Amino acid sequence: MALQLGALRDALIDAGASPAKAERAAEEIAGYEREFANVRSDIILMTRMLGVVVAFQVAIFTKLFMH
Repeated sequence: MALQLGALRDALIDAGASPAKAERAAEEIAGYEREFANVRSDIILMTRMLGVVVAFQVAIFTKLFMH
C-alpha cells in the first residue's frame, strides 16, 4: 500500500466517492506531493548555486575595476 493522505481519503468518501476510488485518488495526490517536494529542493539548490556564482562575479568585477 502506497503512502496516502488519510484526511483526503476520508473527505472524498464523505463526499460520496467509493472507498476504492478515494484510496486511489489519495495515493495519487500523495505521489504529487512527494514530487513537488523534490522539485522544491532542486530549486533551493539551484538558487544557492546562483548566489555563489553571482558572488564570485561581483568579486571578480570589483577586483578588476578597483585594481
